[in-house]
Amino acid sequence: MKALKIIIPFILLLFSIQTSTAQEYRFKADSFSVLEKNANGKWGKWTAFDKTPVIITLDGKKDRIVVNSKEIQLYSILAYGEKIVDKNQETIPMKCADNNGGLCTILIITKKNESNRKQFYINYDDVKIVYNVYSFQ
Repeated sequence: MKALKIIIPFILLLFSIQTSTAQEYRFKADSFSVLEKNANGKWGKWTAFDKTPVIITLDGKKDRIVVNSKEIQLYSILAYGEKIVDKNQETIPMKCADNNGGLCTILIITKKNESNRKQFYINYDDVKIVYNVYSFQ
């Protein structure tokens, strides 16, 4: 009887604990553009969008992002930011580090006023890359 008094609350405790599992999100990019700072430290202009067949994977379980471009880009997610929502877009920011330890901010932006078009930004201090993407499984 004493054992039941201990076991039953323990079992109830186990059932009451909820575990959350992180998901993996996959995006396919169809084009990208680059923006760089010039010698004066001012931002130049975005390049014309180039076609690209790139798969981008956001793995929440491993806290990483993989961009399967010609040279594979691997980013460790250091911190997830709060989702920012306004009337024109939704932005999900993440503080990241690349394989060389370079710090950047990655943004997933959904443009509400453009039929929910998605863009994936990789922002460093001196260069920004944007991919036009769509989700798929």
